[in-house]
Amino acid sequence: MSKVSTEREARTNDPARTMAEILVVATHEFADKGLAGARIDEIAAATRTSKRMIYYYFGSKDGLYLAALEEAYRRMRSIEADLHLGDLPPAQALQRLVEFTYDHHRDNEDFIRLVSSENIHRAHYLRQSKSIRQLNVKAIDAIRELYERGVTDRVFRKGLDPVDIHAAISALTVFNVANRHTFGVIFDREHTTQKAQILRRQQVVDLILAYCKQ
Repeated sequence: MSKVSTEREARTNDPARTMAEILVVATHEFADKGLAGARIDEIAAATRTSKRMIYYYFGSKDGLYLAALEEAYRRMRSIEADLHLGDLPPAQALQRLVEFTYDHHRDNEDFIRLVSSENIHRAHYLRQSKSIRQLNVKAIDAIRELYERGVTDRVFRKGLDPVDIHAAISALTVFNVANRHTFGVIFDREHTTQKAQILRRQQVVDLILAYCKQ
């Protein structure tokens, strides 16, 4: 039996692994070319599967795109859950969350580009997701818990909405990646590094903490 045949048989016997590998490649393909420009043929070739297998698992190109979006959010929220923010004092917990979000977005440009692409579609596909809202509820709950502890300890000012805090963190950390090319050209601040650095990590932490503190 050839090596290719052996690999295909292994994939058939391990659908979870096969789907995970397809999602990794599909995420990059959709992030790089958008939904319209992405090609299932290229995803199949890169994963040594077939269009038929991809459609079997995900139903359609749109189904694969939505699955890639959901997986991108699921992966981020899963890592967030391991930060153990409840074990830290409120200000330190918020700092850790901001640092994580900054690092995640900086090191996962495909995530930012995928989300940006979905915004071009006005969240048309994400609206069809049965899990996306529940995935993100935990993120807001974590912020609410640390913020309320901070208010009780008189570290954070009263009257803030956890969703607004989340939005502020996202605004700074997403801008840092999504706008780095245009910002660099307009203001002559293009960087030789591949990593996004419009805003420094500590700068973002300081801005969010200043927003929340008394």
